[in-house]
Amino acid sequence: MSDAVSRLTVLGSCGAWPEPGRACAGFLLSHNGFHVVLDLGYGAAARLFAHCRLPDAVVVTHEHPDHCADVSALGRAWHYTGPPGERLPLHCTPGTVRRLEALEPRPHPAELFAVHDLGVPADVGPFRLTPYLLPHHQPNFGVRLSAPGLTVAYTGDTGPSPLLAELGRDADLVICDATLRTPPAEGEPRYLMTATEAGHWAAAAGARRLLLTHFWPGTDRAAAAEEARAEFAGEVLVAEEDLTIAL
Repeated sequence: MSDAVSRLTVLGSCGAWPEPGRACAGFLLSHNGFHVVLDLGYGAAARLFAHCRLPDAVVVTHEHPDHCADVSALGRAWHYTGPPGERLPLHCTPGTVRRLEALEPRPHPAELFAVHDLGVPADVGPFRLTPYLLPHHQPNFGVRLSAPGLTVAYTGDTGPSPLLAELGRDADLVICDATLRTPPAEGEPRYLMTATEAGHWAAAAGARRLLLTHFWPGTDRAAAAEEARAEFAGEVLVAEEDLTIAL
């Protein structure tokens, strides 16, 4: 596929731990020859390398290992095969760097990655990255990546929040957490969402398409998609490893 084509490739679709043959959270967003990784959890690096030898930048929404563990593998690949003397831009929370350091302190992640605070808006290649702090067990930033003619929004992991309508406002594609099969008991803190809630917030945002992801292992994904479609009139897609979506 030509680098001139804008596309999103699913590297991993599971939450918590990977089902057999799958991987945890990971996406590759490609636009005009620029490749940015959105999260890289357990098992996602091998799929990344099948689609892209090395990316141009990495965004990690939060420090849970099902979203960042394989950034360590990418760091190893960058160390041995990346451009000499260059560091790979990494936009993340401070806790992510501590996790990577615990996995591999030598070379230190700061020697491999040019680390940027994900909480600060930034230019990432052709994209303007706008972060949204969303409710989760750890600090988690949804990210909105906008370039002329293209907007992609990604929630990371989140509970329901009015900010989701702003994160995904008029986006071409919203990539949304759909972990839970049923909502927790009323009054419990909300740090994850159902597919029904994902559909609701995609509709509130006026997004064009919705990609459900971060499925708890064993989830009936077809049923989750139907639940989202009951709330969202646009196209509902289900994340599957190596699925490529033209944007």
